[in-house]
Order: sequence, then structure tokens, then C-alpha cells
Amino acid sequence: MWTRWNDIDRMFTAMDLLQSRMNRIFPDYDRFRVMPAGWGVTESGPRTNLYDAGDHFEVKVEVAGLAKEDLNIKIQGNYLEISGTRKADAPEGYTAHRVERGTTSFTRSFTLPADVNADKVKATLLNGLLTLALPKSEAAKPKQITVN
Repeated sequence: MWTRWNDIDRMFTAMDLLQSRMNRIFPDYDRFRVMPAGWGVTESGPRTNLYDAGDHFEVKVEVAGLAKEDLNIKIQGNYLEISGTRKADAPEGYTAHRVERGTTSFTRSFTLPADVNADKVKATLLNGLLTLALPKSEAAKPKQITVN
């Protein structure tokens, strides 16, 4: 019986030692973490909202700093893929002292609730906000059924 208490006591001693070591490690943890430029975009991609407007979906994507030539949008059925690349914007010959908006790329993909008519999709880019109007395919639109 005493042997088991000694085992438990040693286990708690080991846990106390581990906790004291962890307490020494975590206060210094953030000092050594280096975040590459543009990490926020590559980590999770640009923030996106998807709305259902009845006859079409509307997707709004925050793509600040990207030109329309930097974006690539693909759609097939109910699968939407948006990708983009932001290039360095420092003029040639300049020396950068601080770069928080560095080169980065992202890819986001979504499964939409219904198929989309890809021929009628409209995309606009205004003030860093990409807006996609995605008309639902005729088969995906709600239909009124008459009861006989």
C-alpha cells in the first residue's frame, strides 16, 4: 500500500516539475515567434461572405491590395475557387525598412448550396472588395408546383 502512495507522490512531483518548466517556457514563447509578411492572408485566406438572394448567390471577398489581374476565379457546378497573388509593390531601387504587406498568395474554395449558371456570373472589384453575382442554374431555382 505504501508503495502505491509513493508512486502517486512521485507522479505529482513530476507534474509539478513539468508545470514549473512550462511556466518558464511560455512567457518567452511569443518573443521567438516570427510571422512572415502577409501571414494573415495565407493563414486563412481573405474573409468571405456568401449570401443567398433567391435567384442568385452573392459572394463578397476582401482582397485589399490585389488588382483584377491578380485574381483567378473558377466555377464548375456548385464548386467555386478563388485564388490570387499579391506581388511586392516597392518601386525598383527602393530599400525597404518595413514590409508588412509582402508577397503572398491564397486559394479559397467553396461548395455552394446549389449549382450556378457559369455563363452568367458577374465579377466586380471595387475598393478591395471582390463581389461575385452567381445566378443559380434553372434546375436549382425553386419552382412552384401546382396541385391537381
